[in-house]
Amino acid sequence: MEGATMRDIFELMDQFGHEQVIFCRHPQSGLKAIIAIHNTTMGPALGGCRMAPYATTDEALEDVMRLSRGMTYKCGVVDVDFGGGKAVIIGDPSRDKTPELFRAFGRFVGGLNGRFFTGTDMGTDPEDFVHAARESDSFVGLPKSYGGSGDTSIPTAFGVLQGMRATAEHLWGSPSLQGRVVAVQGAGKVGTRLVQLLVEEGARVVVADIDASRVKVLCDQYPDKVEPGDIQTIHQTACDIFSPCAKGGVINDRTIAELQCQAIVGSANNQLAEDRHGDMLHQMGILYAPDYLVNAGGLIQVADELKGYNEERVMAKTRSIYQMLLRIYQLSREEDIPTYRAANRLVVKRLEQVADLRRILLGFTR
Repeated sequence: MEGATMRDIFELMDQFGHEQVIFCRHPQSGLKAIIAIHNTTMGPALGGCRMAPYATTDEALEDVMRLSRGMTYKCGVVDVDFGGGKAVIIGDPSRDKTPELFRAFGRFVGGLNGRFFTGTDMGTDPEDFVHAARESDSFVGLPKSYGGSGDTSIPTAFGVLQGMRATAEHLWGSPSLQGRVVAVQGAGKVGTRLVQLLVEEGARVVVADIDASRVKVLCDQYPDKVEPGDIQTIHQTACDIFSPCAKGGVINDRTIAELQCQAIVGSANNQLAEDRHGDMLHQMGILYAPDYLVNAGGLIQVADELKGYNEERVMAKTRSIYQMLLRIYQLSREEDIPTYRAANRLVVKRLEQVADLRRILLGFTR
């Protein structure tokens, strides 16, 4: 959409169902960012801020719109009182980060007056938003030393584990992962923690990452339980569960025919390149755990932070991913529909219920 007209952007907003898209530019710091607010039916928009060297504005815009729509579904499926939003900063996170850039971003977020709350995502760290938080109170997931709730990868990985346990219950009659083979694509913060949890559960893990040193650390730490895989072919691994924990779009026309797993359960956002790939998985008999549910632990943490963080409450709510996923699997089986459609149906119903409740006026002041 490079050189798109305003009409083109509105048409894209119609396609994805967005309320608001904000383009942010600050030449002195080099900031180029896009904030997308998808749906605020359930409350202010909440979603992370990603930083990546997007090749075009088109690419960045499509990413932020897909991700923010996913946040609406994520908030809805785990029942937190927030809507869907996301932000992207166009730049190389290894080279372009400065305190001034994040302070400028903080000013733009603050200008939304509480319509959007954000924090870490791919390419950003809690320390980045220490600078942004100097300009606005709309940042979450800050380091504990700055009053935040800390590392969101902990509940995220725990939530993915709950998704795997529910998947095991549905497929094999027991939530145990003992002896199961799991292929993990991506050994970032979440992927690394997930591998550690899987080893504790007694699973065997094949792990791959674009950074081979991360894989080596895990293989050295668990020589009898973890083995390295090829990042280009990890999805082809013969395994019980394939777990995408890096970039989205990994289930696509090229990869789907090469899968040798019984289920897909991972933390990556937007794993299906297109909805039709979810339909294809259903036809192939491969069980797909909707990513916006199983990776919701981090969201649960930052949503709780905005109301007064309680770690025990966060982990208890993250644990409930297990039961919600079983409910989705049951609906999928009963109606013979793909799991992503079953999950979407539950979210739409919840949004409709909340919208109806909010027709009741709480009060009026002048």
